[in-house]
Amino acid sequence: MDIWELFKKWNAVKKTSSNKNVKVEDLFGSSNNVKAIKTTINSDLNIGSYWDKKEDWFLISLVNDMFLNAIKMRASDIHIEPNEKDINIRFRIDGKFINYQNLDLKHKDSIIARIKIMSYLRIDEHRLPQDWKIAYKLFWWKQLDMRISVIPIIYWEKCVIRLLKKDSKPPELKDIWIMPYNMVKLKKHLQDNFGMILAVWPTGSGKSTTLFSLLSQFDPKEKNISTLEDPVEYRIPWVNHTQINPAIDFTFARWLRSLLRQDPDIIMVWEIRDEETAKLAVEASITWHIVFSTIHTNSATHTIQRLVNLWVDPLLITSSLRMIISQRLARKLCVHCKIQYKANDKIKEYIVWKVGKYIKNKEELILFQANEAWCDKCNHTGYNWRIWLYEILEITDKLEALILNNASRLQLEIQAVWDWMVPIKDDWLLKVILWETSLEELLSVLWT
Repeated sequence: MDIWELFKKWNAVKKTSSNKNVKVEDLFGSSNNVKAIKTTINSDLNIGSYWDKKEDWFLISLVNDMFLNAIKMRASDIHIEPNEKDINIRFRIDGKFINYQNLDLKHKDSIIARIKIMSYLRIDEHRLPQDWKIAYKLFWWKQLDMRISVIPIIYWEKCVIRLLKKDSKPPELKDIWIMPYNMVKLKKHLQDNFGMILAVWPTGSGKSTTLFSLLSQFDPKEKNISTLEDPVEYRIPWVNHTQINPAIDFTFARWLRSLLRQDPDIIMVWEIRDEETAKLAVEASITWHIVFSTIHTNSATHTIQRLVNLWVDPLLITSSLRMIISQRLARKLCVHCKIQYKANDKIKEYIVWKVGKYIKNKEELILFQANEAWCDKCNHTGYNWRIWLYEILEITDKLEALILNNASRLQLEIQAVWDWMVPIKDDWLLKVILWETSLEELLSVLWT
């Protein structure tokens, strides 16, 4: 998408323009579908005033084109990487890198300087890492939050930009691929009056999205709901969102201590990072509050050991913890170009052994895989969008006894499976059978 093409479309209709309800999605439609818009654009893209200003038009349009195409292709991150020959710009889409553009190395100074100016970073500092958050205004109410990180490398400086749609709404609980056997557990514990629910796995696995989907099940006009985030990703009406600021010692722990004087019903802590935050979150969940949070661990049972390593008393863990949601994100097969095939005997035997009790027709097992020919709908990758994979551990009486006796992770996992926890690999196999993703994607993400 070229920003000059957009300007020509707008220029063609500005004489008859009267509609103010412009959507970012309209920018990527055909010229026949372009809505009439105002002549003056209140936007950081500065499109309407290019003809009058004397800035470097090439540089400004280059950076703006990069942002517009990142939005169009649903990229989560932009990587600007100088090397010894050129500048490589890559987008991370659905967890995978796609090469966007290669530029001449002579532009490395100007591109990084332009992004630093936009994000209020020091353009004369090239030896130390710098990072900041900015709100990038698109068109009227449309706004994009960007986290900018610049670090020095041997070929100059590398810049990574995380894109967050500020006006986007969290998905409904029914839209994040939670299977019925897990939905029953979630619905049950969302009725609790107190307790803690944790979403776990490493960074970039959609934990905060899951928590916001859980929060959306409550009526914020009937409950006092407060969240502490870094950064604030979603805006829910009547929910009290707070952004931490470590520069002034406004941390998760300090916020939690103050929030308990605000008469909260539901608390969402963006991440448990340290011993103090862990203990305060556990204590809050015991004192008749519902607490949602995330923590970085590798599985549901690892979470219990992680809390013990943060010096949380096992007795407090069993008293407060209600459920652990371990999850990963996988790429979803493109519905326009995926192709079906019949599973061979070895694959069929394995799938039936693992999840056969959920399958009706075990003889004719049809699966789908990405089409090597691809299509334009999926950016020529064979996959379009992402799906969630879950492993939900419910704290039962037998698990509580094992936790109090300092049981090993393996003992906890065996007991959890006996208590009807479906392992995350089995959850994925079921989504392969439902034709949402492929076995190849399963092997690339979980079989490590």
